[in-house]
Order: sequence, then structure tokens, then C-alpha cells
Amino acid sequence: MTKESFITYEGVHFSEEEMLERSRTFFNFMNKRRSVRDFSDRPVDLEIIENAIRTANTAPSGAHKQPWTYCIISDPEVKKEIREKAEVEELESYNNRMSEEWLEAIAHLGTDHQKPFLEIAPYLVIIFKKVYDKDSDGEKQTNYYVSESVGISAGMFISAIHESGLAALTHTPSPMNFLSQILKRPANERPFLLIPVGHPAENAQIPDLKRKDLDEIAVYYTR
Repeated sequence: MTKESFITYEGVHFSEEEMLERSRTFFNFMNKRRSVRDFSDRPVDLEIIENAIRTANTAPSGAHKQPWTYCIISDPEVKKEIREKAEVEELESYNNRMSEEWLEAIAHLGTDHQKPFLEIAPYLVIIFKKVYDKDSDGEKQTNYYVSESVGISAGMFISAIHESGLAALTHTPSPMNFLSQILKRPANERPFLLIPVGHPAENAQIPDLKRKDLDEIAVYYTR
């Protein structure tokens, strides 16, 4: 890349007081975000979903490859098929794949293999990671730091959904190969996350959880 390929970074600028206040405000807002499993079937404007994906697409990525595909599903028949296939995999996981330690770790969440939210939520957004790309001649092009890049993008998508006032759930039925088959995705894409998005149901229930305190997650190295 030549010097002429660069542009001046304009960024955003705030006073020290504004920076501190904005950081507090953003934390307090994001601290209200919760994973929701009780969704309403109330319609959602598609543009909200699209804007959240636009936000997710601003995420940094290895070599700026942007190795993600966001699939938006609202077709009831497709959602029904996804639910049926997901519940088959989840039933097998709960009965045979998960260790006792794993089952004990998630017991307080009250989950099981039944996933009605996959049909009730107005949208399912499925994020695929692109393990490689192809050039115009069909030759494979390596993507770099794919999981890290897609993970950051997914986090920004979830934040954008919360910013819009909607609820979301990060769902990972394992294995997820059935999603590639149902949606007929190309061989260079792998399912990464299945995210139901919509309004929370009236009186939606969530576990009474406590997040770790700062001193449990931050380690300081100062002089």
C-alpha cells in the first residue's frame, strides 16, 4: 500500500469530562443488556436489522478481509426447519454430548433442548465466518484472524441491537452444519452464531445473574 492510499483520520473528539461521562453512560446502558429467550412475535422494521449489520461491518478484521456473512431469516418455513434441526442436535447434546460438569454449569439457566424462540422471534440472524475467499479466477485467498475478526463483529452487532431497543440471544446449537445445508451457503463459510432478534415477550423471564466486578477481570500493570 502506497502513501497515497492513506487518508487523514478525522475520528471523534471530546473533552476529558465528556469522555468520562460518555464512558459511564455507555457502560450503564450496556449493563442492561441481557440474553433473552422469551421473544414476542411483534414485527420489527428490517432496516433496524440492516443498520445493526452495517455497524457490525465497521469492525476491525485481519488484513481488512471482513470475513463474515450475515444471513437474515424471516421466512416462517425456514425458521421452522432451523428449529427442528437445531432441536435434534440439542437433544443429542443434552443427552449424550455434554459432560456432567457442563450440564451442572448451565443448570441455573433453566435451558433444555426445546428452542421455540427460533420460530417466535421475527428474525434469525446467522453469522457465517469465511475461512477463505476466492478471487475472480476462483483461486483461494487466505483470510487472517477469522474467528477473532468475526467475534468482534458479532459483539458489535449485539451492541447495535441493544442500542436499538431490541433483544437478542447468542445461540450455538452444536454442531451447526445443518445451517449451511438449509441456507445453501458456499463451502468457504462456516456457521459462527445463530442470533434470534426481536422484542422481548411481555414479562420475559431472565436468570438473576451477577456480573463479575472490575477487580475480578482487570489486572493493572502500572509504574
